[in-house]
Amino acid sequence: MLSFFERFTPIVQALFGTLFTWGMTALGAAGVFLSKEVNQKVLDGMLGFASGVMIAASYFSLLSPAVEMSAGLTVPQWFPAVIGFLVGGVFLWLVDKILPHLHPGEKKPEGVKSSWQRSVLLVVAITLHNIPEGLAVGVAFGAAAVGIEGASLAGAIALAIGIGIQNFPEGMAVSMPLRKEKISRGKAFFLGQLSGIVEPISAVIGAALVLSMRTLLPYALSFAAGAMIYVVAEELIPEAKRNASRHSDIPTIGVMLGFAVMMLLDLALG
Repeated sequence: MLSFFERFTPIVQALFGTLFTWGMTALGAAGVFLSKEVNQKVLDGMLGFASGVMIAASYFSLLSPAVEMSAGLTVPQWFPAVIGFLVGGVFLWLVDKILPHLHPGEKKPEGVKSSWQRSVLLVVAITLHNIPEGLAVGVAFGAAAVGIEGASLAGAIALAIGIGIQNFPEGMAVSMPLRKEKISRGKAFFLGQLSGIVEPISAVIGAALVLSMRTLLPYALSFAAGAMIYVVAEELIPEAKRNASRHSDIPTIGVMLGFAVMMLLDLALG
């Protein structure tokens, strides 16, 4: 049985870890003060980089530990990872179909019809991406706290660093389109960084749930991985390739570099 201090510490760690990721979102959004728009090739490369980070984090920091933790359960070892992964993807797909939002560069909003302003719809789109990222960090810190094999504090920190790095282009991807909507720089920055505030909230929830329901941990890790991969496949990579010229290798190079950086962080620190 964990003491109150042992329960409280990982929640605080998850909070501080995602305050860093939120700060990186804000740093990216602050680019609106330097320029009205970013070079499209640079943005394509950064979106590809973010995709690579999320793919690597999904495996090394989430799915692989989930499989290790499933050893000895009453179900096959592969079951929690596969089921959690698919449920995470389906969950985000349902949210994507229901919640009104607008992706940068698009004219037609997705989800149910709404009278929300375009600026709000743009922020909601990126906020959807940040929910599984915050949840992943929170679950990772919670897993390290309960001492489960395959999870470590260093690994959770590596995951927070990786998520923070890939949040930089996401913050920029919000604030720059808002500026094009003739919104002031100050408001564009505010809305851009606001998209990341959901990460500390979902991280605290994730850590608290893991500490309360330890047997669900493999499912929770896999759920976060499935949601993150859905974001990569549905939004980030298509967005990078849509803006790039037909034969551009920049997004692909970004994916490879992002994967390598996250893999290095996880293996070196975790």
